Amino acid sequence: MRCLFLPLLVLFSLSPGLVKAASLDLDSGWEYRWGDSPVLEDGTPAWLVMEDETAWHAIDFPSNPPNRDGQHHAWFRITLPSGEWRDPVLYIYSIDLIAQAYLGTELIYQHGSFDDRGEGPFVGWPWHVISLPEDFAGQPLTFRVYSNYTDIGLWGEVRLMDRPEFFSLILNRSAADLVVSAFCLLLALLAGCFALLHQRRQSFVGVGLFSLASGVMILAETQASQLLLAMPLLWDYLAAAGYYALPVGIGLLLEPWFSHRLSRWIRRLWQWHLGYLVLSLSLALSGIVNLSSTFPVYDVLLTVSLPILFALVVGHWKWLSGEQRVVIAAYGLFAMLLLFDMAVAHGLLPWQQIPVSLGALGFSLVIVAISLRHYTLTQRELIKLNQRLEQQVADRTQDLQHMVEQLRAFSYQDPLTGLKNRRHFDEVFAHEAACARRGTTLTLVMLDIDHFKHFNDLYGHDAGDAVLIATARLIGEHFREADVVCRLGGEEFVVIMPGATAQQAGEAVERLLDSMRQQSFLHGGEALGCVSLSCGIASYPAHADDPIELCRLADLALYRAKHCGRDRSETYAPSA
Repeated sequence: MRCLFLPLLVLFSLSPGLVKAASLDLDSGWEYRWGDSPVLEDGTPAWLVMEDETAWHAIDFPSNPPNRDGQHHAWFRITLPSGEWRDPVLYIYSIDLIAQAYLGTELIYQHGSFDDRGEGPFVGWPWHVISLPEDFAGQPLTFRVYSNYTDIGLWGEVRLMDRPEFFSLILNRSAADLVVSAFCLLLALLAGCFALLHQRRQSFVGVGLFSLASGVMILAETQASQLLLAMPLLWDYLAAAGYYALPVGIGLLLEPWFSHRLSRWIRRLWQWHLGYLVLSLSLALSGIVNLSSTFPVYDVLLTVSLPILFALVVGHWKWLSGEQRVVIAAYGLFAMLLLFDMAVAHGLLPWQQIPVSLGALGFSLVIVAISLRHYTLTQRELIKLNQRLEQQVADRTQDLQHMVEQLRAFSYQDPLTGLKNRRHFDEVFAHEAACARRGTTLTLVMLDIDHFKHFNDLYGHDAGDAVLIATARLIGEHFREADVVCRLGGEEFVVIMPGATAQQAGEAVERLLDSMRQQSFLHGGEALGCVSLSCGIASYPAHADDPIELCRLADLALYRAKHCGRDRSETYAPSA
């Protein structure tokens, strides 16, 4: 219902004629006393009616009185001033941890639940708005507070104001945070999509997690979140999860930037924080600890880990690129704002609202600016690459035309098998080697029929010729149209494979060997027995600095295949 009335409240708050008096900060006139009040027979706390002025002590603001000494109960009171308010409310920024508010002896507000011992569980850190009757002026307003947290009492600010002014205050304070939170969450979504597609997956995961954590934390901590969903403890869990996950995201982003030793230390830091996130939220959700008690421990952990992280990074600052330095500087600003906010939360600095969302916005804008710069550079490189490719195509076309002219002038065909001969191989290989030096892959496959001399002696040369013809046909069938199959002479064959890797060549050769094993060789109606091949493979640039070396290297690999038992393929390796 609160969300349904939000537009009306906004309009109401923007109507100056409806507001009779400005807000009044209640930052003086407070008193406190430690302990908890006994209860009268009618259930009224005795301290509301007993006159014991010596037990009450003056305090500037109803928070963290002196001489706590382990006390978990405190009472605060103030006499409300007069003023002209149409719909008066008391606005409190936050309370540590649960409280009851009495106007005179009447209970008018309660945050959390009290058991018989006056204690109760943590129920969140929302803002509070307490409705006041028209005759509140001059009456004592008393707060009964229980807290087992580091702070006790009211926190931040306490104001008397009209209800429309209160909603205007909440919306005006939250507008910038809501925009920054939405921007961070959008950036997290985009980074998550890039993480699925990009090679540098960990960096994008780091950016995405950091943006998600900061966006969730800012949304959960903005005061307008209670207008969206009145579940303060849920928002505190989300704020804790986002707050605790921030170092995990930045650690994932920074880890790949450094050497193995330094990256190992960074990995340990974000893993410690990840472990604390999982452990603390698990214990809080299971009811073993209060969520509130996990914040001070984490604050200590963050206070220790942040200087360690920046000390490690600064020690290697000169090896970082300009973009990496800007990212680290942006995170440093965000971390500094977090530390200031932490100091305010623990009372080390006077209460004020630290613009943590501006730090998150600055970091997000840096990431976006760097991404846009990379996109622009990539587009320029693509244009240049396209121009180079067009030039290479033109050069290749001219080279091919030249080769066609040469082929017309000479005969390059082996008369027995129909394959190209050695002369063709020499010219094509020289051409492909020159192309490969421009940055392409070139693979050479040497093939030799096993025990061919013995085969000729056993069956005769006519049978040997039949085997050569059949083998040449099989070799041609198992390689690509772009590949060039040649007979070097006798039982030796070679295949030039432009643009192919050694692995691709090996797969084609294995299919060829399987076919050879299943092939039935016949001559004159007589079965000639089994015929096998030995093959050697070498590839540029994987195996050679100069593609011309492929002939020698493929021949060495072929020799190794013969030596290892024949009927097999071997890829060149230096140890071979």
